[in-house]
Amino acid sequence: MKIYTKSGDKGNTSIIGGQRIKKSDARICAYGSIDEVNSWIGRIISELDSKKFDLLKNELIQLQVLLFDIGTDLATPVGVGEMIVKKEDVTKIEHLIDYYQTKVPVIEKFILPGGHPVASDFQIARTVIRRAEREITQLLVLDEAINIYAYKIINRLSDLFFVLSRYVNTVYDIKESFYERAGKVFH
Repeated sequence: MKIYTKSGDKGNTSIIGGQRIKKSDARICAYGSIDEVNSWIGRIISELDSKKFDLLKNELIQLQVLLFDIGTDLATPVGVGEMIVKKEDVTKIEHLIDYYQTKVPVIEKFILPGGHPVASDFQIARTVIRRAEREITQLLVLDEAINIYAYKIINRLSDLFFVLSRYVNTVYDIKESFYERAGKVFH
């Protein structure tokens, strides 16, 4: 079996159910950005020290599966198939955020992305997931029905990646740089 099909050579692609749409469609852009985040998570997993981050590595592998599920839900028009992502998946992400938030110092100002290379990778993943959120929002603006739980998870992931970036810096005892031109933003 060949990996290439040539069916996309004119700028169209198939989504679940067989419908052909433009590769520039907001739906395709959204799950393309989610795929990009999944690749960043794969890179992060490969860079994490197993002794210090064994639990986190396992949680990130589970997150990669969830990101594939979200991509599948975005590629599935309502009525064509059953959605995979559920409300309890949102709750799981919120629990991860809450757990890792307890592991980092309280801050009152914005921090500048950086520190440990893995922390920086989490910040990149955070910005890409924010792009995916904007692309999914475009689907909502166009009144396209989507799995709202998948959308909520994408919204939460930017917070998770921010906290995980801080967590990595904390574990490695790397001092975060604050954005000094703003006053207190977190109270």
